[in-house]
Amino acid sequence: MLAALRAALTADGPAVFPRPGAAVTATAAPPRHVHKRIAVVIETSGSSGEPKRVALSADALLASAAASETALGGPGRWLLALPVHYIAGVNVLVRSIAAQTEPVLLPSARFDPEAFFAAAATMGADSRRFTALVPAQLARLVDDAGDRAVAKVLRTFDRILVGGQATPPRLLERCEEIGLRVTRTYGSSETGGGCVYDGAPIGAARVRIVDGQIELSGPMLAEEYLGDPARTAEAFVIVDGHRWYRTGDVGEIVDGLLRVSGRLDRVIISGGIKVSLDAVERVVRGMPGLADAVAIPAASATWGQVPVIVSTAPVDLAALRSVVVSSLGRAAAPREVLVVADIPLLPSGKADRAALRTLVAGEGAADN
Repeated sequence: MLAALRAALTADGPAVFPRPGAAVTATAAPPRHVHKRIAVVIETSGSSGEPKRVALSADALLASAAASETALGGPGRWLLALPVHYIAGVNVLVRSIAAQTEPVLLPSARFDPEAFFAAAATMGADSRRFTALVPAQLARLVDDAGDRAVAKVLRTFDRILVGGQATPPRLLERCEEIGLRVTRTYGSSETGGGCVYDGAPIGAARVRIVDGQIELSGPMLAEEYLGDPARTAEAFVIVDGHRWYRTGDVGEIVDGLLRVSGRLDRVIISGGIKVSLDAVERVVRGMPGLADAVAIPAASATWGQVPVIVSTAPVDLAALRSVVVSSLGRAAAPREVLVVADIPLLPSGKADRAALRTLVAGEGAADN
């Protein structure tokens, strides 16, 4: 992958298309040919809709790497703990190439804390040390940090980037308690990965809010969705000479920092009132034993739509409703809790909300 990526970044080789289960392939799947400026094609996880193939230029990837290096205070050596068919994994390799450092690789595609700690121990002390994780990975590492030796290894990282989805506040508190230097990142494949660190845009990235939706701009934006000009035109717009990406996320800028609330497509109308399922989910996950709970919309003849909670742990519905109402209002109160053996997951580790919507619809949940 490193060799193919180096060639793609210098236009000496074809664009690369990392896929699950394979190191890398050329972009042989339709369309067979891409513009020479395209270096990498990333297929999105499809967590909130049909997967898309995001085409990124070498300039966009290198701009992202340069912005990250500046935000982190300089170059360093990276530990790759994420799959390279996701933009965050590709970015670790691009940053390593740009910094002319050799990345440290985990021996298996499956994340294992012991393997992570062993790999970290080989990084040496002659350069700054970085890694990028998703919240679930970080949580597993922090769970082992009661061991002083483990905590010491984690503290050797100059910065741990965490992104891909919202990081639970309690997890960030635990990181602070054991002295970890963690930075929350926000971005997507369409923005060349994280381009907002702890709420502030990095490098030449820009953030604005339009009708409640977060839009991002900068040299790290993708070129297009391959073979889908309609989607490309809908997501990428030019305003006053600046090209913006419409993220589909809801947010606001508070004291100069971006605050992400959730997804536009995760807002339902219940009894004429807008309810953010992401907000409901955050509140519910703060309750004991419900860290994996997922809020799913269900049809209701009375209210239009209502939240339903899917969880692997049973919970008293009245108590759950009381907690949600006190935080978000009565319209946000879940009407039912479905207990399942396991939450279905996408390859990215995110909940498979499409499968859960099918489950909830099949149960005929909460039609009242």
